[in-house]
Parts: sequence; structure tokens; C-alpha cells
Amino acid sequence: MAWQGRWGTFLDVNWESVWDVLKWVLAALVAGFIGQFGRSFAVHLMKRRREKKSPDRTDHPEIQQQATPELSPEVLIERERLAADTEAKAVDAKTAKKLAKAEVKRQKKAQSEERKNADR
Repeated sequence: MAWQGRWGTFLDVNWESVWDVLKWVLAALVAGFIGQFGRSFAVHLMKRRREKKSPDRTDHPEIQQQATPELSPEVLIERERLAADTEAKAVDAKTAKKLAKAEVKRQKKAQSEERKNADR
């Protein structure tokens, strides 16, 4: 005795309809796989292509080690001092710019209040 449903009996399913359903399921799985891993694969391919196009780049750690000679401690200390001085100058310039902007704002506010008082 076969199960009787709205669309016929359960045993009326043939191999063609099963294969059609399986094709759609496989297509959905392939689309999901491409969506999940396609972007990372594309990024990998672009990186590899960039490396092949310009072999003179120094992004690779081995190339960086070969390009950097051994420096004396005095030279390293001097480089650190210069970097700190440059950073301090940048901070000073940034602070000066902020103070100048604040002064301009104060002047505009004072002018605005003078106009209000003159209008009264």
C-alpha cells in the first residue's frame, strides 16, 4: 500500500525527477562554495600576480633581511632620536594648528556677540 498524497502516490517518483532535484541541489552547493571561497582565492591570485610582475619589491622578509645591513648601536640610537624629534615636531605642529583654530573661533564668537549687542 503506497502513501496517497495531494500529488499522487509516493512511489510514482521516477529517476528523472530525482536527478532534476539533485542537479538543483548540486548547483546550490557549488554556488555557495564559490561565494564562500571565491573572493579569498581572487585576492590570493592578485597577490601572486603582483609579486610576479615586480620581483624587485622588498615586501618579502628574506629580501628585507638581505637589504638591511648590520648597523652599529650608535647609528640605531641616532635613528631613534631623530624619529622621536620628528614625532615631537609633528605633535607640536598639530597642537599649534588646534590652538590657531581655537583662536579664530574665539574671534568669530566675539564678533558675533558684538553684532548682537549693536542690533539691540
